Amino acid sequence: MLDSYVPGNPRSDVRSMTAEPQTTIKLPETQPITDAHRKRGLFFVGAAVAAVGCAMAIQLATNSNFVADEIGISAEQQGLLEAIRESCGVIALAVLALLAGLAEPLIGAAMLVLLAVGLGSYIFVPDYAWLIVASLVWSQGIHVWFPLPDSMTLALAEPGKAGKRLGQIHAAWAAGFGGALVVAYLLRVVGGVQIRPLYVLAGAAGLLGAGLCLGIPRTIKTARPRFVFRRKYWLYYLLCFLEGWRKQIFVAFAGYLLVKHYGAPLETMLGLWVIIQAISYVAAPLVGRLIDRTGERPVLVFYFACLTAFFVGYAFIKSKSALYAIYVIDSAFFVFAIALKTYVNRIAPKSEHTATLSMGVAVNHVSAVLMPIVGGLLWRLAGPEWTFLIGAFAAAASIGPALFLPGRPQRHPIADERR
Repeated sequence: MLDSYVPGNPRSDVRSMTAEPQTTIKLPETQPITDAHRKRGLFFVGAAVAAVGCAMAIQLATNSNFVADEIGISAEQQGLLEAIRESCGVIALAVLALLAGLAEPLIGAAMLVLLAVGLGSYIFVPDYAWLIVASLVWSQGIHVWFPLPDSMTLALAEPGKAGKRLGQIHAAWAAGFGGALVVAYLLRVVGGVQIRPLYVLAGAAGLLGAGLCLGIPRTIKTARPRFVFRRKYWLYYLLCFLEGWRKQIFVAFAGYLLVKHYGAPLETMLGLWVIIQAISYVAAPLVGRLIDRTGERPVLVFYFACLTAFFVGYAFIKSKSALYAIYVIDSAFFVFAIALKTYVNRIAPKSEHTATLSMGVAVNHVSAVLMPIVGGLLWRLAGPEWTFLIGAFAAAASIGPALFLPGRPQRHPIADERR
């Protein structure tokens, strides 16, 4: 789920699309990890993450124009395409399980080659069928890749500095993502570059990332993904399901609406994403502090209420400028979804954090695969208004469960290990 992370947010969790593997370092006793070893590994992890950020920035910002203008697909085809892409998130869990025990840097390098080949081949994609093939290739690569940077960083981080190192890695993603957006915008506006050559840059960035992975210590291994299903976590699972439902309607159809119905050109979409990036970068730490102060309940109630209004706006507002504004604010609002992860931090013991998040991701992907198909059918049979109204319904339906979340945390929001 390519937008389940927050673009440009150094504190967002890029693992949100796949299960987070449990990572161990296996070093010979006679070869203890040294500071030089750590620094070298962290440098290459950060550089690879920045390169992937470049590739994904181009994909996210140009996708709506590519599918609507270059390939000319219908809304129903767009929904099916997004469903197929999201199925890669489920497959990625199986892939990670099959590859358990292999060196994470080598897995990462192989997946980034897939990313590069898939995105780079967009320059040649002639029709919808080949678009599906190319999308499957890069989507599978990126879905398997997403949990790896954080786990490699945790394995390499100095004792007591895991948070600092994760922040640096996420900042590297933000730098790559934002830099690529600015470069793509200038190439389009100043240089008049067409959309397809931009995917060559995306592919090159993916290949660069693959090469950089080879500089990361190969002693980092990953265990099989684990899942934990607990009836007492039903509220978290429900919110994940509804969030996947609403979010994938946005991913599949919001940008598509602007391009297909309102003729938004490529340079406009790139410019909107530059603004989204800037807002997200500034807002993310502020939202994080707000969650710490107030707890998840008021933040998520506010988040879902605003999203309901945004989707009603997509359905009924006809002003292009107003829709541009809604698109920017809606995209930037993804930072509030951080509260779903901090909620897990409160309700589950540390030993179950990873497995509980993994189950949430799996539940999220169930709706993320189904709803684009439903939305595409509604677009064809009843019009785009109904596509966005079912997104509004999912957002509004989330308000009720969010009201049942616990109130403001008292002393220690992190769940006690004894629970």
